[in-house]
Amino acid sequence: MAAYLNRGMSMIAGNGYESVMDSNSRQLHNVNSPLQIFVKAKKNINDIFGDISDYVVETTNFIEGLAADSQADIVDKAETETFRSFVLKINNIREVLARDHMKVAFFGRTSNGKSSVINAMLRDRILPSGIGHTTNCFCQVEGVDGHDAYLMREGSEEKLNVTSVKQLANALCQEKLSESSLVRIFWPRERCSLLRDDVVFVDSPGVDVSQNLDDWIDNHCLNADVFVLVLNAESTMTLAEKSFFHEVSTKISKPNIFILNNRWDASASEPEFLESVKAQHQERCIDFLVKELKVSTVKEAEERVFFVSARETLNGRLQEQNGLPAHTGALAEGFQARYFEFQDFERKFEECISKSAVKTKFEQHSSRGKTISNDMRLMLDNIFERINDLRNKKLEQKKLLTDRISATETQLMVVTREMKMKIHNMVEEVEQKVSKALNEEIWRLNVLVDEFNLPFHTDALVLNVYKKEMNGYVESGLGSNLRARLSTALAMNIETAQREMTDRMTALVPKEKLKDQTNQIITARNQPFEMLYSLNCQNLCSDFQEDLEFRFSWGITALIQRFNAKKAASKTGKSGVVANQYRNNGNLNKSTQAVTPSADLNSPISLLPQFNGEFTTEEQLSLVSRIAAASIGSQGTVGGLVIAGILFKTIGWRVLFAVGGIYFSVYAYERLSWTNKAKERKFKEQYVKHATRKLKLIVDLTSANCSHQVQQELSSTFARLCRVVDCSQSEMNNELKDIEASLNVLEANQKQIKLLRNKASFITNKLDTFENNYIKSN
Repeated sequence: MAAYLNRGMSMIAGNGYESVMDSNSRQLHNVNSPLQIFVKAKKNINDIFGDISDYVVETTNFIEGLAADSQADIVDKAETETFRSFVLKINNIREVLARDHMKVAFFGRTSNGKSSVINAMLRDRILPSGIGHTTNCFCQVEGVDGHDAYLMREGSEEKLNVTSVKQLANALCQEKLSESSLVRIFWPRERCSLLRDDVVFVDSPGVDVSQNLDDWIDNHCLNADVFVLVLNAESTMTLAEKSFFHEVSTKISKPNIFILNNRWDASASEPEFLESVKAQHQERCIDFLVKELKVSTVKEAEERVFFVSARETLNGRLQEQNGLPAHTGALAEGFQARYFEFQDFERKFEECISKSAVKTKFEQHSSRGKTISNDMRLMLDNIFERINDLRNKKLEQKKLLTDRISATETQLMVVTREMKMKIHNMVEEVEQKVSKALNEEIWRLNVLVDEFNLPFHTDALVLNVYKKEMNGYVESGLGSNLRARLSTALAMNIETAQREMTDRMTALVPKEKLKDQTNQIITARNQPFEMLYSLNCQNLCSDFQEDLEFRFSWGITALIQRFNAKKAASKTGKSGVVANQYRNNGNLNKSTQAVTPSADLNSPISLLPQFNGEFTTEEQLSLVSRIAAASIGSQGTVGGLVIAGILFKTIGWRVLFAVGGIYFSVYAYERLSWTNKAKERKFKEQYVKHATRKLKLIVDLTSANCSHQVQQELSSTFARLCRVVDCSQSEMNNELKDIEASLNVLEANQKQIKLLRNKASFITNKLDTFENNYIKSN
């Protein structure tokens, strides 16, 4: 067999087959043949499954994209794998559909004319035929595009040329093939109309030459749409033929079986028995189909039994192709009836195989396509619901977050306004308290200075050191006193204010974000606040110049200075009274009339004794003052004598001597009491006056400085807390943007799923239309 399979192909059948079918053979093929239903149905369902394949790939890519989004967690791994399996299933179905064709299998005993029937149907001598066992394996004839015919052995992709039709699977060749093996013959479609309509013919060895019927059925019959049992009209149906189809009926539900009583041309030799023999064969065939196989009704069986002569029909068709009448190929009388019977068989065969093939080949695929489409739509519905639930959650989160951001902004404005007012009030309060406390400490400065006990000496170098130490002691003492009076309460107030700020501002930060902001909030609560009182007495009192010269307290200069001071104080008091009267009466001129000074009982002049029963007058005192002042600026004793003479003449010598004695006694006492201790007291008294005057100048500055410290402390704390809230707001705004972006993605996914669901429904409708047009209508 291998020898003739490898030979080169020269000319097939040698009867002008290199050319295309002539016009007569083309006319024999009806474009409206029932076989066209299968062709159209195959094209339609292939187009539909092409759309399904695109749809499944598109949907699977979309689902894989959803599965890749780990944040969404919408599609699990099992669902993704399910969608991927749909792609493989559709690809497998498309591969099967591409190979699907209408398959008709011919069976019968050896030399019953199976190959001749196929050749007659194909209108060409394709398969070998003749007397004896001519076919020793399964031969499948199918159409191929192109002009060249070739064959392929089972299990091989090698294309082998054909040199002669008679050599195809001829049992008389030197090499034999197994009865169950298959040789595929690819015949140009342009040479045969049936092959153009996707019909495949399978010729088999005789059922009486092998016992491997099960292998035949499993390998070659399960996908057959129509079975043709070719009988020899000169004999009757054998048990071998019946047994084979009984096996077929057990594995295939109600197979479509046609029975051809071939070689009916032999009946022409005995015309008197023609009808009786025909009736006998007809009855036996119908009983076989109806009663034994139970694959059809009596009416259907009557239309499945035919009496033909395949060889005669082939000869007539070949004559028609050569331009001759068909009857020129007749083998016996009655050709026209047998020829029409064969054509009737072909017509009913085409109707049956087309309906059967459409139903058997495409109904299952259509059903699977709808199942896959519906399954995908249901899965998409579930995914859509999950996305919708997630979208609703995101919308709720967005609303809550938007409301929280709005409320935070509103509350932040309120809290900021209240905290600024509170800081302002605390700053003013601190300024007042510091000013009051510092004034009180300045008023008690003499107590602080008296407590300074560093040894005192009038030496210039020692005195400079003493003054520096005194300045440091006063600065330290004032600072300590101020801290003792203010710092504790002030620190508590500031801590309370900071705690209130923290609580108010923390309330604006979401609880879930407090952990992230803990460090900044702790930073906002610094160490307890401590006020710094910058008095700087070293620079403030650096211009202090002490006066430790001895001065008699009842000396003329001292008395005059004391008198002038009293007089200035009296005028100041009177001016205040006048001012008050002016404010009360509205007339300053009236209030300033006839103001007579009262006697100052504390003045040293008032202590002078009466002379001749009268006090010294104001004019006398004025005169004495002018003379004393003149004497102060003169040199020598002349001035003193002049003053003594005036006093002697004015008050008398006794009084003068008495007063002089007292005066010089007091002077001697004070002069003897002018010790280092007295000098120290004098120094401290002068220092207190000078420091008091200087410190009063910086009271406002110091209180303002302290209030600024408080303001800076509270403002910095509030600023840090504001940054915490700003960070929280920034995070919430970023979270809001992320939610909005997620919502956009979810909405886009929902739109895509709706589109895919609509496509699934459209595909299902197309498959329903296909079934209505090609399956249910049959």
